[in-house]
Amino acid sequence: MAQRIQRALLSVSDKSGLEGFARTLSQMGVELLSTGGTYRVLTEAGIGVTEVSSYTGFPEMMDGRVKTLHPKIHGGILALRDDAGHRAAMEAQGIKPIDLVVVNLYPFEETVAKEGVSRADAIEQIDIGGPSMVRSAAKNHRFVGIVTDPADYGRVLDELQRCEGALSDELRAELAFKAFGLTARYDAAISRWLFEQDGARHAETSAFPSTFSLAGTKALDLRYGENPHQGAAFYRVSGSREPSVATAEVLNGKALSYNNLVDLDAALALAKEFDEPFVCVLKHTNPCGAAAAESVATALEEAWSGDPISAFGSVLAFTRPVDLASATFLVEGNRFVEAIIAPGFDEEAFELLTRKPKWGKSVRLLDVGEFGPACRERRDVEVKKLIGGFLLQDRDLSAEGAGEFRQVTQAAPSEEQLAELTFANKIAKHVKSNAIVLSGGTTVYGVGAGQMSRVDSVRLACAKAGERARGAVLASDAFFPFPDGVEVAIEHGVAALVEPGGSVRDEEVIAACDAQGVPMVFSGARHFRH
Repeated sequence: MAQRIQRALLSVSDKSGLEGFARTLSQMGVELLSTGGTYRVLTEAGIGVTEVSSYTGFPEMMDGRVKTLHPKIHGGILALRDDAGHRAAMEAQGIKPIDLVVVNLYPFEETVAKEGVSRADAIEQIDIGGPSMVRSAAKNHRFVGIVTDPADYGRVLDELQRCEGALSDELRAELAFKAFGLTARYDAAISRWLFEQDGARHAETSAFPSTFSLAGTKALDLRYGENPHQGAAFYRVSGSREPSVATAEVLNGKALSYNNLVDLDAALALAKEFDEPFVCVLKHTNPCGAAAAESVATALEEAWSGDPISAFGSVLAFTRPVDLASATFLVEGNRFVEAIIAPGFDEEAFELLTRKPKWGKSVRLLDVGEFGPACRERRDVEVKKLIGGFLLQDRDLSAEGAGEFRQVTQAAPSEEQLAELTFANKIAKHVKSNAIVLSGGTTVYGVGAGQMSRVDSVRLACAKAGERARGAVLASDAFFPFPDGVEVAIEHGVAALVEPGGSVRDEEVIAACDAQGVPMVFSGARHFRH
């Protein structure tokens, strides 16, 4: 129902573009109402505007907490213009219709994202009047326009000029949909923050809340999803300070795809296990190579050796800035990767990667900033969508090492083997189950991933490792249900093993190791990934 906009209420925290938008509205003959800081900005700009307290006859009070929560505001927004009873009530109470509401909310999400923010400061940034006006206007979008995003100012003005001061039904409906999305995301952010702050208080009943909301802001429309016939988009959630794919700066390359983002997230998660120079090579979310070394260039060469065939078209994660030696290694021969995420790129390395034919226009380079194991937010949760619902779980941030290992065989692993088993165990945690990792020193030799039987994963890892399986160590993400997996590993020359333990056949598995004098330790923790 298109009708000319005669009166607009403006109350915004984000004042970008405000002055030009308000000035044009005023020049079009729209009466402006405003509050607090928005009112001051407009008056200082010489734009005619009435303060809300003057219109309502009720002063702004309680440090601005109470200013728009008034019948003359909400009545003017919510009134149905085609309802005689509503019109009579407006006339009796001196309520004027408000046809356009321009509101964005206190920056709660930005506030809680800051390091060391106090609870009092966070609570103070929970907007009350703003969401109330947004919801009122969005509910009554048959008659009222609601603008919550400065990016929409231009299209609103264009339509007002094109439609003789009115907004179309279609645009009002679209803006209302966007407005409800804003308030949903805002409330979800508040709920999530309160859960993270106070969840421990409710641990006696459940570690998880009775309701859980997840909302995000669209960051990218993707060309397609996992497959070309699937549509997809990438959304960012607010409030996280942890370095991530969502916070990384894209420096170069083709548009990120759905699969790129999934793989980069998995690669970065693995890299966050390490403080030292480390590189991992991932394909379809599984590491096909990984290594730690004194330099990232050496780590890259060692990581690539884990499975050079699978490494083509992979994604990489570095724990140090990519240097010229690493870039040179990558562009030599027939190597190519889809994307690299790292805490920066040295100037010469960036120049080489972005100017080399085949690489420059294609390879995605993402700068994620500095990170390490300590950057991971333990209060965060993992969410998995199912049809008709979703699952929540704590993040799997533990990675057991020599201090947690328990010797269960007659033979004891050497100190060197314990260090190697610790490294392999960290890698296995990031491999899809059933997961088997063979490594030596701090280099992955072979990975068996995603097989339906554990013994097949062992065979696959040994085949990938080849001759390097002899003398290697093996890490398994879960217990061996039968001795066959251990027997196959030992036949290929594996020299020491780590697994969680916990099978009803543990004694048989241990006996298979003892029969060959091969040491095994139990980590005591399973790390399934589905």
